[in-house]
Amino acid sequence: MVENIIIQLRQDGVRITPQREAILNFLAESDKHPTADDIYQALSEEYKQMSVATVYNNLRLFTSYGFVKEMTYGDNASRFDFSSTEHYHVICEKCGCIEDLFYPILSDVEEIAEELTGFKVTHHRMEVYGICPRCATEKMNSRGRV
Repeated sequence: MVENIIIQLRQDGVRITPQREAILNFLAESDKHPTADDIYQALSEEYKQMSVATVYNNLRLFTSYGFVKEMTYGDNASRFDFSSTEHYHVICEKCGCIEDLFYPILSDVEEIAEELTGFKVTHHRMEVYGICPRCATEKMNSRGRV
């Protein structure tokens, strides 16, 4: 998948720097929905010349192509998701962790929304909120303590 993205970028005249490729690979391998700072912290040791601005500029490029999705949740720190397949997100209300949710039945929601409302739908986003297993366990353990 990353190789195909690099080919497309090169065909469009985008220079593929080692930092650009590293950021793309990091996102493709991550299931944690990192922030730009998470990416910078993970890669800055290996890429000493990389700045936070480099990370943001590349994220902007990747999102403009649709390779990466920016997710904002009101906490001032966008998270980034490599867009290999359509999916939704389950978000912990306590710790903020995000898990991918693959649920294909909702794939026709845009068509149904158009039929019901007359809108020309361009995209949709669905999020499910709750308490993750780790936080739920911590809560149960803290109740048992005196």
